[in-house]
Order: sequence, then C-alpha cells, then structure tokens
Amino acid sequence: MSSLTRREAIERARLIAVDSYDIELDLGPASFESRTVVQFRCSSPGVSTFAEVKGAQAVHATLNGREVPVVDGRVVLAGLAAENRLEAGFTAPYPASGEGILRFVDPEDGETYLYGQAPLDDAQRMFVCFDQPDLKAPMTLTVLAPAQWTVRANAPVRSGGDGRWEFAPTPPLSTYLFSFLAGPWHVLERAHDGIPLGLLCRRSLAPALDADAEELFGATAAAFDRYHELFGVRYPFAKYDQAFVPEFSGGAVENPALVNYREEFLFRAGATDSDRHRRFVVMAHEMAHMWFGNLVTLRWWDDVWLNEAFAELMGWRVAAETGRHPTALADFAIWRERWGYLADQRPSTHPVAPEDVADTAVAFQNFDGISYAKGAAALRQLSVLLGDDVFRAGLRSYFDRFRFANADLADFLGVIGAAAGRDLTGWAELWLRSTGANTLRAVASRDAAGLVVEQSGRPLRPHRLTVSAYASDGSVRRVPFTIDGPDAVVPGVAAPPSGTVLLLNDGDETYAKIRFDGFSRAALPAVLPDLEDPLARAVIWTAVTDAVRDGEMAPPEFLNLLVAALPAERQEGIFEEVVTFARDALARRGLIPFAPLAEVCAAALAAAAPGSPRQLATARALSTVADAPLLRAWLAGGPGAPDGLAIDADLRWSLLLRLCALGDATAEELAAEERRDPGAKGAERAAAGRAARPDAEAKAAAWQTLVHDPNPRLAVANAEAFWQPGQEALTDAYAERYFADVPAMLEGRYLLAALKVVRFAFPLYSARALAPAEAMLGRTDLDPLLRREIADGTDELRRWARDA
Repeated sequence: MSSLTRREAIERARLIAVDSYDIELDLGPASFESRTVVQFRCSSPGVSTFAEVKGAQAVHATLNGREVPVVDGRVVLAGLAAENRLEAGFTAPYPASGEGILRFVDPEDGETYLYGQAPLDDAQRMFVCFDQPDLKAPMTLTVLAPAQWTVRANAPVRSGGDGRWEFAPTPPLSTYLFSFLAGPWHVLERAHDGIPLGLLCRRSLAPALDADAEELFGATAAAFDRYHELFGVRYPFAKYDQAFVPEFSGGAVENPALVNYREEFLFRAGATDSDRHRRFVVMAHEMAHMWFGNLVTLRWWDDVWLNEAFAELMGWRVAAETGRHPTALADFAIWRERWGYLADQRPSTHPVAPEDVADTAVAFQNFDGISYAKGAAALRQLSVLLGDDVFRAGLRSYFDRFRFANADLADFLGVIGAAAGRDLTGWAELWLRSTGANTLRAVASRDAAGLVVEQSGRPLRPHRLTVSAYASDGSVRRVPFTIDGPDAVVPGVAAPPSGTVLLLNDGDETYAKIRFDGFSRAALPAVLPDLEDPLARAVIWTAVTDAVRDGEMAPPEFLNLLVAALPAERQEGIFEEVVTFARDALARRGLIPFAPLAEVCAAALAAAAPGSPRQLATARALSTVADAPLLRAWLAGGPGAPDGLAIDADLRWSLLLRLCALGDATAEELAAEERRDPGAKGAERAAAGRAARPDAEAKAAAWQTLVHDPNPRLAVANAEAFWQPGQEALTDAYAERYFADVPAMLEGRYLLAALKVVRFAFPLYSARALAPAEAMLGRTDLDPLLRREIADGTDELRRWARDA
C-alpha cells in the first residue's frame, strides 16, 4: 500500500469536509473488530475520492447504502453526493510490531493491556478514515471489552458498564490524534483548576506510580497554571489523563486528553535530579501540544515544526519558569540544541519548514533534531528579536484565529507578523527555509583595539547575542552585540587578558556554533571549573564537543579540559552529556583511553554526598567506563561500593552490561539477573547484555534478533549493545553484512522503531564499513528512508576516519 501523497491530500481536502466519526471497537482476545460511520460533505457532487484502511481483514464498506470496493488499502468512493454516509467495518489481529493497537501481556502477572497509537497514518489501522491532518472532525467512540477493565479515550466516558463504554464526542480532531487504552490499569485521579486529572500504569508498576504521584500531579498542575498565564487561552479539552504504557516505541505522544509516555519515566528504582527534570520537560512538552498541534494543527507534514518546535520551546521554558527545573535552559543547550547542531551538519539536514514533504513516509524522517531543537532555537531567537510580549500576543491571536482548525507556515507568519507590525517573510527564509548553522568565531589579537567576530556558513544570518568576558578571578563583563554580515567588531571589548575566556552567545540567545579565540581556549581549564552560570558552562561544553567533532580540537586537548573541569561540574545534565560524548565518540573509537574517564567520574563520585541524586548520577556514569574489578566489587554489594549508594536494579544492569562488554560476565549471570528482574525491562536488558558479550554465538543470535524480531524493544536493545570496542575480530564481518541485511530491518515493524534499529545497528566504529556504505549510496534503487540513515552513518564514519 502506498503512502498518502501531499498532492492527494490537497485534492481530497478540496473536495470533502468531514462532519463526524462514530467508531466502535470490539476488543477480542486475539483480534478486534472495527465498525465506523463517517458523515462527510462533498463540494463537487459526482466526483470520486477514497478513504483508507490498513492491516485489516474482511473489510466491508458502503457509501450511501451501496457497497464500494476496497483496493490496495483504499476504499473507493465514486459518485459522491453533496452529503454522504460511509459505513465500514473490518477485523484485524493485534500486530506484533505495535502499529495501531498494541497488545501487551505483562510477564509479571499475565494481565493484558491494549492501547492505540495513530501517528502519522496509523489511525486507519483502527478504523476506516480519511487519514490526513487537515480533515478534522469530532469523534465519538464506543469500546467493547471485558467488564472488569478500565477504558479511557480522548473524551470522558458518557456511559459505561457490562463491558460497553460510550464516550462523549471529542472536539474536531485530526485522525492521527485518536487514541484509547483498555485493560486492568492502575488509576489515580485528582482535579486542578476544574480539570479532571488521571495517572495510569499497569498494575505491576503501581508502587512506582504511587510513589511519584504527588510529584506528577504537582508538576501537571504547575504546568497548566503557567500555560494559562502564557497563552491566555484555557486548556481546550474536557479532562487530562497521562498513561505510562508498555513497549512504547517513542518517548511520549500528545494524544488530546490522553497522553502516553514510555514506562521508563516511572522510576522503579533510584532517580537522579536529571531524571526527574527531564521527565518534567517531557510532560510540559506534551502538554504544550494541547495548544500547538491539538487545538491548532498543522495542515500537512511539511509543518511538523509548527507542532514540535513550539512544544519543545515551551516545554523547556515552562520547566524553568515553574521553578521545577531552574537550570532547564542549560540542559536544553547541552542536550537538545546540541542535537539540533548535529542534525544540521548531516547529509539528512533539511529546513525547519521544508517545502518538499511528498508523502507520509518522507514525513517520518523529519521528526528529528531539526524540527524539534533547531526549530525551538529559531523560535526563541524570534521571541528575542520581537520581544516576548509581542511574541506571546501573536500566539494568542494564532490560537483564536485557528481554533480547532489547521494552519501552515504562511498562517503563522501572518499572525505573528501582524502582532509585531512587520513582515516576517525574510526572517523565515533565513531561519526556517534554509539549512545549516552559522559559525561565529572570535578573533582576538594582543595588538588589536577590539574583538572581531567572524561569521561563516550560508546563508549569513543576523544574530543578536551577548559576548561575555569571564575572568579567572570570577568577574564577568557582558556586552550585547549584533552581527549580520561576515564580520563585525564588538564595541568596547578588547583582546582578552591572560586567564580570561571570551564567550560568544552567552545566554544562548541565538542558534549558531561558536569558536573560541586562542587566548580564551588556553584559559578554559582554569576558568571553566569555577564558572558559576550553568548556561554559560553548557554553551562552552557544546562548543568544545562540536570543535572536537569538526576536527578543530584534538582529542588529547579535549581530554585535558575534561580532566581539569568536569569533576567540578554541578549540573547533572551537563556532566552526563559530556561523559557520554567522551565515551561514545572518542573512547569507543580509541581516540582517548577509558581510564581517565573513569578517574573523572570517580573524582566526581567521591565529592557527592552519600545517598544523594548526584551520587547516583556519577555512579551511573562511572559504571559505563570502569574496569572489571570496580564493577565486580559494586555488583557484589560488599565494602567496595560507596557509602550510601543503593545498588538498585537499574544500576545492577548497568554494571553487568559493562562487564559483558569487557568479556567478564557469563550467560549464566545474565540469566540469573533476569530472574531477579522478571519484567519486560529485565528481558530487554538481558538481551542487551547477551548482545554485548564477545561470544560468536551470542553475536549471531543478537544479529538475528535485531534484523528479524518483530518486538521493537528487543530489536533496539540488541542493536544498541551489539558494537563494542575491542571486539572487532568478532564483529568486523557484520560491518559488511549490515548492508545486505539492512532492508530486512524495516520489514514488519513500526516505522519509528525500525528506523531506530537501522540507526543503532549501523557499524559506526568499523573502518571496514566505509566502502560498502559508499557502494550502497551509489545505488539508484535505494529506499529513501534507508538512504537517509546510510548517508548519515557514512558521514560519521568519514568524520572520524581523520583521527583514526
């Protein structure tokens, strides 16, 4: 079945308007039955169009009382009247890939749970529909399921009992936002500001949800209060449920009034401050979608950024402004914005608002660091340019004008531009329609009268930013500065004295890569450890890691800075991201040794208070880079473990995974640990451990799983752990085999999960992969989704080959 094209969607939206969906789902033990009545109008009676259905059996459909055919997943609707009634039904199994309705049997207690997920075009797996975002309509759902279950959906239950749940009609929704869940869910309920709130998880995770309930309800209430203040527009739905669902392939999804999160956001064991902060950011992100995406919805998938960039920006902003994550902007800079810079330098980069999203399959590729992080950074830059009051006034007009309707880039620019009293077309061409990040480079000389800043990259963009001079005595001087050409002089800032760091883009007000002058670079090891502002430290570490990746800073110089400054880093998010970069980009490639990383983590661990979240964060980092004796001592739970550190299930798995990679753990140990942790998560971690072991049979089994297993979580777990340093004799053959097997990794899987497998299984650390990768890219028949992933992986191989 082919994907819906943009041209088809435009034509269909020109012809029809959908008035309502009445959907009935009968949830059987192995399959379900779907029955739908769609009322719609046609502006040109007599023409033809189609509805969609996917993954169904025994499809039957009538249009205005007469049977219509179904051809290749399309319900053919010929001879339309001015007003039409489409009745359709089908049966379908629950797919193992998790597309449409996911069915999960809890290995801990045998209970069955179901939930529906529709993005981007999977609503048609649950009911026959016009599956495109700009044909919004109210949906009225009825669910038949075991009477003892709990059933929730996008609207409140209107009546329920005896195994039949009838829900109130929703406001007009896009089909991709349809969702429900059914099963013996553990449910907690509250209310805030007139909004009914619910938290749900499977029963075996009830203790974890109960333990965090006050925090979760409090965070939800705080975010609602701040959004109401920011937008001046009330939450537009009747209730707000948040469910932690098993085997979810993404991080979270913004279904109106029924947000789904992956279960890892329920902390079964210890949690760091970073864990809790980032969970709140995700919660705030999904809540922002209730306005950006659900109230006002993109017209077509070329405007994914209208949903995601706004939710990203507002999620981080609200996290900071509610006081629940005071250093959120630093976390954004080092974690998310850095993701945007990386994505913007790859072959797969694209404009924030591209013009060429031909179909829904292509659209899947754009849920990336460009649409999320770069888009958010561009919008933050716009709010700085216009002023926050003007920016927010424009957003309120946007919500009012397009309430429960659809919008595109031109609509957004028109409304925000009217509020600002200026034409934003030129701004959009530079920031949203072009690709690449500019580089701002400080050029300082002892003989110069001022600091020169050079801008490179195309197109050159205007940047409003702050230049700060951080001295080794702790003093700081900040100067506002604008550059809109190839170079400019910072007024009143001379070449830095010895021991001073000149930081461009202090405050992270613009989207640009930065480079230090030679004097500042030399001063970094002395200045960075004592620098108080976490956002400044995040901007510095982002610039440094980017310089290493670009080959402008040698790995040994980076390691010297790491040893000098990272043990003193107070922000967990910064510490984690720098260690991850050093480990995965450098140590795993043999460009720096693991031992200094372990020493840095051990020094930070020794300085952490016993039993503190900081202690847990540094212990986790150390567990991924330490040698076997330390790991063994901790795993044994004896006197070798730090005082106050709880060796919980998550940390035990981390220790064991590192031991597996070092060849110091047996299959029997993994099996015993899996018996200690018998749930789905334990199964995934045991699979990762087996894939990491330097054992030929284990590698062969892991490869078979990541290529063919329909369970997306197990496939991803094997792919993430397969490539390990020092195992080249075992894995080099797979570096070439990957290119023969990679098409099969997409087959029979939910596309988002399949692309993760393709990405994680790419042999990033093997020089032998470069030739077959380039040969595959030379093919003219390569699937576009695979071409993008292979091109990005190949680019990484070329980048790091210079240092090998």
